[in-house]
Amino acid sequence: MSEEKIVSDKNSLFATVNTECHTIRVSPDSDEVLKVWVKEPTWLQVEQALSSVMQMNETGEMTLDLNKMYKFMCTEFVDKTEPKLTTLELLRLSPYVGSQLKEVLPNPFFDLQEEDKGKAI
Repeated sequence: MSEEKIVSDKNSLFATVNTECHTIRVSPDSDEVLKVWVKEPTWLQVEQALSSVMQMNETGEMTLDLNKMYKFMCTEFVDKTEPKLTTLELLRLSPYVGSQLKEVLPNPFFDLQEEDKGKAI
C-alpha cells in the first residue's frame, strides 16, 4: 500500500485571488470590445450559484431558474469591466455580448458534468 502525500503548499488548495481579463467583441462587424475581469469562484460560491438555480414549489417539484444563476454569477464573479458597467447594465447586454460573457463566466455545472462522465450507466 502506497503512502498518501499530504499537500505541502496549502495555498494550492484555495481559489486564486487574481482575476483573468477577457475581451468580448461588441458586435461581429465592429472592432470595439468590452473587457471583463472574472474571478475564480470558491467551492462555496459554486454551491451558492447552484442553489440559486433550484427552486422547490409547494408540491415538491423542482424547477430551474437560470436567470437567477446568471445574475448571481455577474454579481459574484465579474470583478470589473472596461468601460465600467454596473451589474444591472451587465444583465441588460445584447444577446451577442451576453453569450460571450456567459462563455467566460465560471460554469457551476462543470463539476457535476465531470462527475457524471465518470459514472457508469
